[in-house]
Amino acid sequence: MLAGTRERGGRRQTVRAGADPVADDLYGDEDFDVADAVRAVADEKGLPSAQVALAWLLHRPAVTAPIIGATTPHHVDDAVAALDVMLSRSELDRLESPYRPHPVLGHS
Repeated sequence: MLAGTRERGGRRQTVRAGADPVADDLYGDEDFDVADAVRAVADEKGLPSAQVALAWLLHRPAVTAPIIGATTPHHVDDAVAALDVMLSRSELDRLESPYRPHPVLGHS
């Protein structure tokens, strides 16, 4: 969603996004609220959204999730740069407040 390949209401911007039934099952329109919060904080800090998203993850040591999709050198650069991104309590709250838990899917 942060990559901008999907839009609210179901519009897909790439062939892959249009042919990804797994993502269709996992994510809904409410998840765009989270992506919007990440973009807003990133814009205010003058950083790419990926750096803010990864920095949030680094601020939450109890959260463990695979980070996949690094297909270009700048993806790796963003991941490394996220190590130096500090998020305030207010920014963390803004990033987390729109999140709504999802049921576990695909692991039965």
